[in-house]
Amino acid sequence: MSDIAEFRELVKSLRNWGRWGAEDERGALNYITDEKRREAATLVRTGRSFPLSIPVNSMGPQVGAGGRINPLHFMTATGCDPKSGFELGENCRYTDDFLAMTVQGGTQWDALCHIYYDETLYNGFPASVVDSSGAGRNGIDKVHGDLVSRGVLLDIARLKGVDQLADGYAISIDDLEQAEARQAVHVGEGDILVVRTGQMIDTKGFTDWTAFRRPEPGLHWRTATWLHERRVAAVAADNSMVEASDVLEGVWVPFHMLALTNLGLHLGEFWFLEDLAADCAKDDVWEFQLVAQALPITGGTGSPLNPLAIK
Repeated sequence: MSDIAEFRELVKSLRNWGRWGAEDERGALNYITDEKRREAATLVRTGRSFPLSIPVNSMGPQVGAGGRINPLHFMTATGCDPKSGFELGENCRYTDDFLAMTVQGGTQWDALCHIYYDETLYNGFPASVVDSSGAGRNGIDKVHGDLVSRGVLLDIARLKGVDQLADGYAISIDDLEQAEARQAVHVGEGDILVVRTGQMIDTKGFTDWTAFRRPEPGLHWRTATWLHERRVAAVAADNSMVEASDVLEGVWVPFHMLALTNLGLHLGEFWFLEDLAADCAKDDVWEFQLVAQALPITGGTGSPLNPLAIK
C-alpha cells in the first residue's frame, strides 16, 4: 500500500468522533480526570519549576506566513512621559502598555477548530461554525482550564546522541518506544506528551529563527495511531508544528489532520524544552506536573501560554 493510500485509510478509520458524545468539544482531554490531576500533583518532589515558553517579542518566530506576525508591543504610558493625564494622587503615576499578537504567534496550543478537512471539524461539526465572530465549536475557550496533567518528556535528540535532530527527521513509533525504554518512563492514558527535537538550540538565545525555515524534524503522521492507542491527552514539541515537514507528498499537515480533526488531540507548538531536558537528564526523572492552561479566548483557534513543568 502506498503512503498516501495508507494515510487515506487512517483518515477514515482513526477517529474519536462520538466517543464522548455527539456534543463533545474536549476531545482527548477527556482522558484527564480529577484522579489524573491528583496523580500529577504527587510528582512534585523538589519544587523546581521550568517555564517552557519562548519570549513574547517582535524578534520571532513568525515570518508572516498565513497572516501570522510576531508580537507587537507598544508602551502607552512610561516613566519618561510629561506629567499629564490621569493622576493617582500623592505624585503617584503609572506605566502601561499594549500587546497585539496572533493567538498562534509563539508558544501556543492549537484548538480543535484550527484544522478541518472535507468542510468538517473534530466530532463532525461543520467548519462553517467558525466564522468572523470566532469558533462556535471546538474553540480554545471550551478547554482552557483542562490542560493540567502528568507531563512526560521524550527526548528524541538525546536518544539519537545529537544536540538536535536532522532537518526533516520524522520521529517514528519505534523512536518513541526506544526513548521510553532508555528513560525508564511510560506514556499512558491522560498524559501530555512533550517531544524534544533540539531545534531550539539554533535560535541563539531566541534571536535567530532561520532553523525554523528549513524542513523541520517532528512526529511522523503514523505516530497518531500510537498516541490513540496510549490514550494520550495532548502533545507538544519544540518545533513549529509538532509534526515533521514534507513527510507525505501533496499533504502539508497530515499529522494535524489525524490529531486535531480525527482524534481531538490538542497540539502545543514552539515550546522551549532545553532547560527542562537538561534537568531531566541530570536526575533521570522524565515525568512532572505540567500546568499549561490556555487563555479563555472566546472562540479562539488557539492560545498563547507559558507552560510550567514542576518537578
